Amino acid sequence: MFLDANVLFTAAHNPDGKAYLIISLGIKGAWEVYTSGFAVEEARRNLAVKYPSSQKIFNEFISAMTVVPESPDELYPTGLNEKDRPIFHAAHACGASHLITGDLVHFGSYMNAQTSDKESYEYTYGIIVQTPSMFLSSL
Repeated sequence: MFLDANVLFTAAHNPDGKAYLIISLGIKGAWEVYTSGFAVEEARRNLAVKYPSSQKIFNEFISAMTVVPESPDELYPTGLNEKDRPIFHAAHACGASHLITGDLVHFGSYMNAQTSDKESYEYTYGIIVQTPSMFLSSL
């Protein structure tokens, strides 16, 4: 699974929450956890401003994850906001089955595309986009 910057940010400042649980279970081997340098830097900038004391926990879980490069030539769903394309590009490039994000404004229309709905699933190039809560509820 691929984690968006807002999931990293939330996990770092709320270690009792769902985002942190997803990361923790991934680090323990329940699934592979990926993110990108772009997402890491965005989360790091926001943490420095809003929750600077969360940097240590952030660095600990980032060091246990696979950080993949952005792939600007990768595909993305039509209409996806330009600033969110690097996130989708990296998720697609690393072969993620899921993109976990809290960004309902920009990713909301792509949420929960399933293999049973071929049109929406193909629209997201086989990636299931979910919030942390949606993902955990689907287990």
